[in-house]
Amino acid sequence: MNSEDAGSWNEGSLPLVKPEELSGLLAAAADITLVVSREGEILSVITADEDSFGNLESWTGRPVVEMLTVESVAKFEALMERFASGASMSRAVELNHSDAGGWEFPVRYRCHGPASGEVLFLLGRDLRPVAETQQQLVQAQITLEQVYETRREFDARYRFLLHTVQEAIVFVSVSEGRIHDLNEPAAGLLGGMRDDILGAVLANEFAERRKEELIETLLNAAISETSEYVDLSPLRGPGPVSVIPKVFRVAGERILICRLRSRGQRSGNRGEIERNLSELYQIGSEAIVFTTLAGVITDCNNAFLALVDAVSLSEIQGRNLEDHLSRGQVDISVLADNACRYGQMRLYATRVLGQAGRSTAVELSVAHLDDSDPPKLGFVIRDANRAAAVRVPMSHKPSDASQDVMALVGTAPLRNIVSETADVAEKMCIEAALSLTRNHRAAAAEMLGLSRQSLYVKLRKYGLLNRETGDDP
Repeated sequence: MNSEDAGSWNEGSLPLVKPEELSGLLAAAADITLVVSREGEILSVITADEDSFGNLESWTGRPVVEMLTVESVAKFEALMERFASGASMSRAVELNHSDAGGWEFPVRYRCHGPASGEVLFLLGRDLRPVAETQQQLVQAQITLEQVYETRREFDARYRFLLHTVQEAIVFVSVSEGRIHDLNEPAAGLLGGMRDDILGAVLANEFAERRKEELIETLLNAAISETSEYVDLSPLRGPGPVSVIPKVFRVAGERILICRLRSRGQRSGNRGEIERNLSELYQIGSEAIVFTTLAGVITDCNNAFLALVDAVSLSEIQGRNLEDHLSRGQVDISVLADNACRYGQMRLYATRVLGQAGRSTAVELSVAHLDDSDPPKLGFVIRDANRAAAVRVPMSHKPSDASQDVMALVGTAPLRNIVSETADVAEKMCIEAALSLTRNHRAAAAEMLGLSRQSLYVKLRKYGLLNRETGDDP
């Protein structure tokens, strides 16, 4: 272009900028521009977007250091020293501005000093978007580290548990049919090393089993209410095994957890015990009944049916056992509370009522079966009359209690001795009833065959009235 043309640009040079156009040029070139004197005072503030920084007119005429955070003051003072000495100003500097309102924002400035050296232009780029992004990245990194540590903790627990339990355990993917994990006892039953079996197709470890068929069989057994074991023959193992499968879902995938047991061990030990107990339950002479924790009958043997004059289980199933006990709710409450509290209760005396009106004195034991789902109560009931008839007579040698009574003979009239020993026996019975009913006086009175008023009289007589009571208010 013609360098002589006043309205044109010369090659390698820029036209002069009019003062009224300089402000717009600086606003377009930077987010914020500070014009600073040699003394560090703000002569002018130019922003590209007033909404972004707010109203900064109050900065004009004030020292820059008043608008900086503590850590940025030293940076600005070093910048002014370089400006005063005429050193290069090409390096950018990051300053954090603050205001009396409590807000602050970071800015990266590039500096330009005109030849006159009277003022310094600080052309800044707003770093708030960058700072927010960095903060989000830091927060994401912290969250990721926390998740990673939590996962490591759970993984460590899982590994420790898997390799310390003695039971053989195998994890199998339902979709792939492959072994995801197993422990050393499981590898021993499969006849190989853990590292060699890991990742292998489960069906390939057993004879005459296809992958789809085996997984389907295990799934059916896992969700079945009756089938528990799946008998399989490992190709390399020491002998047949029984697999107990359970299925669960994790991360959208179904996983089978299979417990492996030697079939000989199951049939020789647990299987034999189960058969023996089942036979004893069916043909034993002692009445056995299972109930919920509330006393509702769920199962019983033939001896209990005979004791209550019932024809079949369906006749009494779903009814409460308290319907067949002489003291009803009192008996079942005492038995259930003590069984749940101590695990079992032995030799509780009461009477069982048959459907035909027959009453039988019994000795009853109960156990809390907390391993079942849901927990149950198991009762063993013995006919006390029949037990007393076959009981071997005791020796005629006096007991300790008899010796205590004999020691009183001759020291007082017979009437006084009988009265004193009767009071002792009566007090012991009352204390036993209160203990069994956990100090519920109404229940204790019914158990002892007394009215509630009579029991209170005797409690006052023996100094037992101040015991903590379980009576309802």
